[in-house]
Amino acid sequence: MRNRPGYNLFKNAGYALEGFLEVLKNETAFKIELFISVCVWVGLIFVPIPFIAKAILALSLFPVLIAELANSAIERVVDLATMEHHKLAKHAKDAASAMVLFSVIFAILVWLATLSYLFIWS
Repeated sequence: MRNRPGYNLFKNAGYALEGFLEVLKNETAFKIELFISVCVWVGLIFVPIPFIAKAILALSLFPVLIAELANSAIERVVDLATMEHHKLAKHAKDAASAMVLFSVIFAILVWLATLSYLFIWS
């Protein structure tokens, strides 16, 4: 077994923050998604619906942000591996992009289901 330095929560959290800030600085799509999410989270404070509905709606936006971070990581790794046009590189990037699309569809469906339950079915 190789000798690894011990786990350091603060150092690892620092790496995570560096990654978040790098994506925030360099990815327009992430900036837009984060801006929309923050605006929605603030807006939800003022909407007169039950707390559990607010929580569901607010939490449904996290998969979009997580998927965009994963998409950015995959794009960087693919670009590191090859800058040439390669069919597998395109497939990897397209699959990562599809992950973001499905997370957005998921969020929309959660919002539609939650709001229809609140305003139509109850």
